[in-house]
Order: sequence, then structure tokens, then C-alpha cells
Amino acid sequence: MDFKLDDDQRQLRDALRSFCEGVVAPKAAERDQKHCFEEGLREQLAEMGLFGLYVPEQYGGAGLDMVSYIVAVEELSRACGATGILVSAHHSLAVDPILAFGTEEQKQKYLPKMSSGEWIGCYSLTEPGSGSDAGAARCMAVAQDDGWHITGTKNFVTNGGDAHVVVLFAVTDPGDKRRRMSAFIVEKGTPGFEVGKYEEKLGIRGSSTTELIFDDCVIPKENLLGECGKGLRVALTTLDGGRIGVAAQAVGISQAAMEAAVDYANTRQQFNRPIGAFQAVQWKLANMAIEIAAARNLTYQAAWLKEQQRPYATESAMAKLYASEVSSRVTNDAVQIFGGYGYSSEYPVERLLRDAKITQLYEGTSEIQRLVIARQITSEPEWVTR
Repeated sequence: MDFKLDDDQRQLRDALRSFCEGVVAPKAAERDQKHCFEEGLREQLAEMGLFGLYVPEQYGGAGLDMVSYIVAVEELSRACGATGILVSAHHSLAVDPILAFGTEEQKQKYLPKMSSGEWIGCYSLTEPGSGSDAGAARCMAVAQDDGWHITGTKNFVTNGGDAHVVVLFAVTDPGDKRRRMSAFIVEKGTPGFEVGKYEEKLGIRGSSTTELIFDDCVIPKENLLGECGKGLRVALTTLDGGRIGVAAQAVGISQAAMEAAVDYANTRQQFNRPIGAFQAVQWKLANMAIEIAAARNLTYQAAWLKEQQRPYATESAMAKLYASEVSSRVTNDAVQIFGGYGYSSEYPVERLLRDAKITQLYEGTSEIQRLVIARQITSEPEWVTR
């Protein structure tokens, strides 16, 4: 077993780290304060090829492997959690379902513009009355002669304010529990579709999280994504991959918090010596390093399994669950090491603590991840002893 990144992956990581430290990290606090990305950032990310990392070259992407993509999300999130999820949600939640379930015509139409960064993607499943219970959705799509008529409201849509392409889930057969929902591609500017309120959030404030409103929005029949009635399968399969991206985001946030804590522990003097000389602080730092390493390995393993086209749903749930909970612990301990200064926006750890919390909530809460894992190990006991 080889746990090392290959030469190409290391070169990508090093190039991205230099870019992130020079371009992304310096304005992370400003994005948090202003609740938006600065003008020109998306173009710079696009120039780095960060919107089509694993899209095949025939559709305008870089054709990289899944581990390389996860390395990129981790590095971006280490610099700025909001920027990390911009890229992660675009890939995992919008590009991925089009790659996996789209027709050749859909791939040719959407993927080149999404890979170039001209069009940003988002994923819209959650509604005011349906979160973890996705099957309770009420947004309706009715087939008529002129296309699909969509009516309903979605909320908590990551990238909702920036997106040109929405992967939308709506009810097409309310009487059939198994085939109740279908997936669609909706373009920005379609009559009857508008962005509603922007959420005021605890963390990742630079990222837009919005409501989407559909009022008899008519889209072409060819914008059905996958088979009619198989929308829940599209949704859940997409989330399996998206969770790996969230895990990478959590690892990146954790890494940033640990680095800040180590630097502070080595420079902050109390009782005539650095606080890093005290065992209480040392143990916190040691626990951070151990848990981040474990979270990273779980995340990279899930990405590798997806790349190999092997089953990975349970591993992605494990990675997302563990990495997100590690992120909350690590950032909390980082604030503790900073003491009173950690509670101040003068230092980055309070922002990192706020950013970390969302990783336990979106793309399936920690409780949902435990359900996914438990169902696997109880229904397939041989999985436990493999």
C-alpha cells in the first residue's frame, strides 16, 4: 500500500498552495466580513483550471483524477473555507451528476462552459419542509406539450447566488413513493425562475447560500437529467461524491487551524516561556495532528475508491462524518490555545471555528452519516470483516 501522493498530485498541491497563499488566503477575512467573493476571484480560479478539474478533456476539463481534485479542495479550504466550497459544490454537486447521468448532448452543452468557469453550478434538493427527508419534497414538475412546468421553493442552496446551472430535484409523480422525484437542469435567466433571499450565516459567509423560487418555470423536455422517476437515485448518488468534497473542506479548515495554533504556541510567551512548552498545550496540538492525519486518510481513501469505480458510499460517509467532527474539535481547541485573542477577529481561528460547523450539517448531517454507515454494516456483515 502506498499512501504517498504521486508526482503530478504533489506538483498540483504545491502550485495550488502557492496560489492560495498569494491570492486566496489574504482576503479570506474580507470575504467573511462582506459576505461575498471579491470581483475577479472567480476569473483567477478559472485561469488556474479549478472549475473542471476531473472533467474529461473532451468536455474542456483538465481530466485529473479524484484524489487530485480532493487535494485541490483541501488546499483551497485551508486558505478560505468559502472558496473551497465554491469549487467543491460546483464539481461534486453540479458537474458530477451531469457527467454521471447526462446525455451526450447535455454534456456537450454544459460541461465546457462549467469547466471554464464561465458557468457555475449548484444543486437544489432541500426545501423549507424537507431536509434530511428528501422524499418529502413538494416542488412540482409537470410535463406539458411545451416542456416541464416547475413550481415550488428551494432553500439552503450553496452557490445559489452565483450559479448559472441548477441541478434541480422536483416531484413528477406524487402518487409513486419509489419513482416520485426526477432531476432536471435549469438555466439562470429562465422565465419563472428567480433567486430569493440570501441566508445570513454563521460561517462560510463569502459563499452565497440562497432560496430559489420557481413560479411556473418552463424548461425544455430534454432538460430532464437521467430517467424520469429516478431523481432520488441521482440525488443520493451525487451526495455520496459530494461528501468527499465536504470532508476535504473540513480537513483544509482543520489544517489551517492547527498551523495557526502551532505558530501562536511557539511565539506567545507566558511565565517566561512559549505556551507551546506546556504539556496542556502540547497535548492539544498532538491530538490535532493525529485526528487531521486520520481524517485526511479517510478522505483520500474515499476519493481513490470513487476514482477506481468501486463502491464508496460508506467510505464517503465515514470520511465526511469523521473529518467534519474533527474540524469542529480542532478549531475549538485552536481558539482555546489562543485564549482571549482566539475570540477576536484579529486572528483567524474564530472564523475557522465558525466555518467548520457547516461541515457537520450540509450534504447530510452527522446523524444521517451514522445512519448510512450503520445500514451498511448491519445489512452486509461481511463488509465489517473484509
